Amino acid sequence: MSGVVKLTRLMADGRQQIVGLQFAPDFVGRPFRQSSEVSAEAATEVKLCSFPKEVMDEMIAASPDLERRLYQQALDELDEAREWILTLGRKSAAEKVASFLLMIAENVDPQALDGDRPIRFEIPLKRADIADFLGLTIETVSRQITKLRKAGVIVVENNRTVTVPDLGRLRRRCETDAG
Repeated sequence: MSGVVKLTRLMADGRQQIVGLQFAPDFVGRPFRQSSEVSAEAATEVKLCSFPKEVMDEMIAASPDLERRLYQQALDELDEAREWILTLGRKSAAEKVASFLLMIAENVDPQALDGDRPIRFEIPLKRADIADFLGLTIETVSRQITKLRKAGVIVVENNRTVTVPDLGRLRRRCETDAG
């Protein structure tokens, strides 16, 4: 209902990898499976509504709209995963950090996407988690955030509160290191 959930996967050797973020009003979990190899952990304060699997199965059977909504979310997540593969595999450090901030901005305040007003949000992850998520070092993440701040692409308050004055400018930073 509100907040951000961090999705992680534990590897056989004990290492953990952040594999995604879920934003309200997304469904968290796998309603069509008994279990999942992905764990969910609150990255921010979270309000959620929990249903036992049996109740969820009954609701899906009784409501084609709910089933369609879950199907649409799965397709959206597939598109996001494909975009994230591109981000992690081909983009520079600057483009990765800009893409991460854009992902949060677009999910935290979807109504702002159509307008010209600034978007303000709290970064839901610590710098170490951002680095883990992006395959970068903490120092690189910090340097790239500083570069974006100095270029006026973002405004940072208290290390975690970010304002994006011009979303188009941040989007352009996702595609190129230049401004």
